[in-house]
This record gives sequence, C-alpha cells and structure tokens, in this order.
Amino acid sequence: MAYSPPSNKRRGRAAGGSAASRADRAAERRAAIVQAAMDEFIARGFAATRLDDIARRAGVAKGTIYLHFKDKESMFEELIRTAIVPFVSRLTTPPAPGGSVRDMVEALAKMFLQEVAGTRRADLVRLIIAEGPRFPAIADFYYREVVSRGLAAMRALIQLAITRGEIREPNLVAYPQLMIAPMMVAVLWKSLFERHAPLDAEAMLQTHLDLIFGARRPQ
Repeated sequence: MAYSPPSNKRRGRAAGGSAASRADRAAERRAAIVQAAMDEFIARGFAATRLDDIARRAGVAKGTIYLHFKDKESMFEELIRTAIVPFVSRLTTPPAPGGSVRDMVEALAKMFLQEVAGTRRADLVRLIIAEGPRFPAIADFYYREVVSRGLAAMRALIQLAITRGEIREPNLVAYPQLMIAPMMVAVLWKSLFERHAPLDAEAMLQTHLDLIFGARRPQ
C-alpha cells in the first residue's frame, strides 16, 4: 500500500497538540521553579538563596531558570504577584448592596488572617520586612504592587464609611495604615511571640473594629 501523507488538517491538529503540550510542560516547569524559589527563600532568606539551590530543588537545569526568569529578584516578584497581589485586589470590590463597610473590612481581615497570616504567605511578608532594607528593589516592588494599592483601596473604604456615617473620625482617612494594623501585628506576632503568648487574632480584630466603628449593638 502506497504511503499517504497526513492531510493539512491532520498535520495542523498534530502541530497544535504538540504546541499545547510544550506550553503545558513549560508552565509546569515554571510553576515548579516558583515553588522551589518560595521554599528556598523561606528556608534561607533572600540574600542566601542561590539559583543553583532553586534549580536543584525544582529538578531542572540552572539554564532552564533563565528561560523563565532573569534573576532571583524577578522570581521573588513573581511570588509576590501570585501569592499576595490577588488578595489586595479584593479590596477594590465595593461592599455588597445593603452591606456595611465594617462588614466588608471584617470579612477581608478574616480572610487575610486565614489565607495569609496563617500560611506560608506570611513568611514572604516577614522576609520583606527583614531583608527589604538591604534589598530596596524588592521592598520598592512590594510597596508598589501591594502596599500602595492596599492603602489606596482602604482609604477609599474609609472615606465611604465616613460619608455613610459609619466612622465619625474624619482624620482616619489620612491614616489607612491604622485600619490594617491588626493584620500586620498578627503576621509578626505569630512568628516571634506566639510560643510565649498565643494571640487570638480574630478577637483582637473585633476589638480594633469596635474602636474604629463603635461597638456592635446586641442583635
């Protein structure tokens, strides 16, 4: 039987499938590198982490890393972009119809305590606090992508709460840092002092919100 070459349509499907497979493998390698980078940064700190260690942990050649990232700074930025930035983006969602600003802030803060403060994401925040002064580029990136956006969103929520009469102190809009203070305290306390004096972060949050919004009335 004479050989019949595949039709253009079949060749297109094969080429498309092959391209998709290559893209999937590349995505898997990138994800493995990012995960390995997170493990190394948390275990060793930013300064002591080497690309060789990341490559070894990810199970790839060191050269493969350069196909995805130019250096370890860009890898760290990717970690922040994927692990922390999505949470900050939720701050820009307006309160649900009929919902209060306090309810929204409380829900977001509880989500932060569960998804950040109580997880390895908090290690990234602590790492920036510890090593940011020595590596201003990563501190600048974190400020630009996380802190400035978070403060702007929180300031807008505070202004909305003032307009609605939920917050009586108008000067709070100039200091949105005060609104998120319990979350940062929880991150630092859990790593430094939790073994000495366990912190009920949610109870602290409720007390903090009572100070800002006023105590909730009994239902």
